[in-house]
Amino acid sequence: MTTVEPAAAEVDFAALGEPYLAGQYEPVHDERHDVALPVVGELPAGLRGAYLRNGPNNLFAPPGRYHVFDGDGMLHGMYLDGDGGVEYRNRWIDSRGLRHERSVGHAVYGGLSEFSMPDEAALAAGGLYKNTANTNIVRHAGRHLALMEGAHPTEVTAELATVGEYDFAGALQGAMTAHPRWDPATGEMLIFGYSPFPPYLRYHVVDAGGALVRSTEVPVGRSVMMHDFVTTPRNVLWFDLPAIFDGEALLRGGTAIAWRPDEGARIGVMPRDGEGTDTTWIEVDPFYVFHFLNAFERGDGTIVVDGCRSVAMPTAFGDEPLPDAHVRPYLWRWEIDPAAGTVTDHQLDDRTGDFPRINDSFNGLPNRYGTHAHTRVWDQRGVEFDGVIQYDLERGTSATHVYGPTHVCGEAVFAADPAGTAENDGWLLNFVTDLTDRSTEFVVLDARDVEAGPVARVALPRRVPFGFHGNWLPTED
Repeated sequence: MTTVEPAAAEVDFAALGEPYLAGQYEPVHDERHDVALPVVGELPAGLRGAYLRNGPNNLFAPPGRYHVFDGDGMLHGMYLDGDGGVEYRNRWIDSRGLRHERSVGHAVYGGLSEFSMPDEAALAAGGLYKNTANTNIVRHAGRHLALMEGAHPTEVTAELATVGEYDFAGALQGAMTAHPRWDPATGEMLIFGYSPFPPYLRYHVVDAGGALVRSTEVPVGRSVMMHDFVTTPRNVLWFDLPAIFDGEALLRGGTAIAWRPDEGARIGVMPRDGEGTDTTWIEVDPFYVFHFLNAFERGDGTIVVDGCRSVAMPTAFGDEPLPDAHVRPYLWRWEIDPAAGTVTDHQLDDRTGDFPRINDSFNGLPNRYGTHAHTRVWDQRGVEFDGVIQYDLERGTSATHVYGPTHVCGEAVFAADPAGTAENDGWLLNFVTDLTDRSTEFVVLDARDVEAGPVARVALPRRVPFGFHGNWLPTED
């Protein structure tokens, strides 16, 4: 059975001249539910649950310059029953702003490259800017939350229907990051939110039952685009890097974010049981990180952080040209000694990549394994991820799988084998698109042997556009 619901009159996005609305990024126009999908190979019996992934998928042509972070959120889900049965479903996140745009028949909200003040009707219906909820999708305490870092989470059902914005019973003040961290010992969800206006940074703790039980302001003194962070059992690590969010320029119709290395950079270590004012700050030379792999503490008090480092912010806003190749990100390691106030760092790999992930049950703990996306292209033409690099950080080795010479992919998500005992017992899940015929497959690799190639491939009935982040959500018995 296949159910297809056209959402609106189709827009020829490829003809708009916006690089992030064409090719692998081109939006799709409908919402589907497809069952009994064909499988090549064999889906592991341990994969019983849902792989959900979020990403931008504009419904209407943008009213101004478009940035890849702007698009309306669309969730894509693969539902596996553990017996070889698999379904696909996709849904737009029905934000207040998108509902208003549907009512008037066109886009009214500007974006990060060219903000425009919405009219009174749009302000009343959807707010100053649209909460696209397009960056990640997580599950905590039974709630599915679609996330973007500039707003409250948006709750959705397991079947991807929008419930509405969620504020933890009124306890969440300000925005919530799209990159929560979990404490595997306590089940707590650790989150933060940054703002273009004071207070610029807040930290929150959500207990295992879903209640937001603690908040503190972190005095950074400026508004920075802080996309990700890392935590350990004892500390929270803040990377205060000079991607400056200019709220006043945005309200004037300008560019939201500017790279200002002259304003300096620093790393903050905040005790998990302390307040934001207890943060120890250590000055470092400027660089930028969108995504971290993990952090852990050694017995001597040193904190080790792994992430994807660029010499500058590797994206462009407004009239800026796309960054040169020298700002591509590489896997990097920082070793932080809070007592001595020192940071040493070194590069772990000379291959460009991003979207780092681990087995999330090792968050904040010493991890041997990690993955990130292998890159075919990262230059002024854009970015093409085409495979997975699996690192053995203990041995200093890696294994690589490239999905194909004309294929592109996104973030590989780790799904633990419920019968496994080792850190890498599980599978890597990804959407993979062949650019020659624009077909997409759901591809499963064995995390214990990525070079062996797929253990299963599921042909999808439609192309899935490039997206951001997602997670494997095993069935809760």
